[in-house]
Order: sequence, then structure tokens, then C-alpha cells
Amino acid sequence: MKCTLASCPGSYESREVLHAVRHRGAVVVIDHVPAEVCNVCGDVLLSPDTIRHIERILDQRSTPAESVPLYRYA
Repeated sequence: MKCTLASCPGSYESREVLHAVRHRGAVVVIDHVPAEVCNVCGDVLLSPDTIRHIERILDQRSTPAESVPLYRYA
């Protein structure tokens, strides 16, 4: 599929991405998220099913697989 950004000549490819979101005051990072990524500009599209799955992960708030340091830009 052609990139949805008007000035980009690229097309989307299936990949896995790292998705970060702020949820209830905490930063949550989810790895290996299936996505469509433009091979030129890097625009990322998530399917409705993937978004619903991420929402379920966030609602469950189970123990994370790993922890990472969080730095503030100052």
C-alpha cells in the first residue's frame, strides 16, 4: 500500500515496532508490535485489532517482562 503522507513516494511494509505510550501517568513500552511501516519516511500504521490488543495489555497492567531506565530531557 502506498504511503498515506501526500509528499512521500514510499509504500508500507509489515514490520514489528517498539510502541511507547503514557498510560495513567506511567510510560509503558510494548515491544514486537505488528505494524505497517513506510519504507521511505517511517510513518507507522497500526491495525484496529492491534490497537485493541494494546488497550487490553494496558488495562491488565500485568507484571512487565523487563524494566528500563527513564530519563528526562532537561
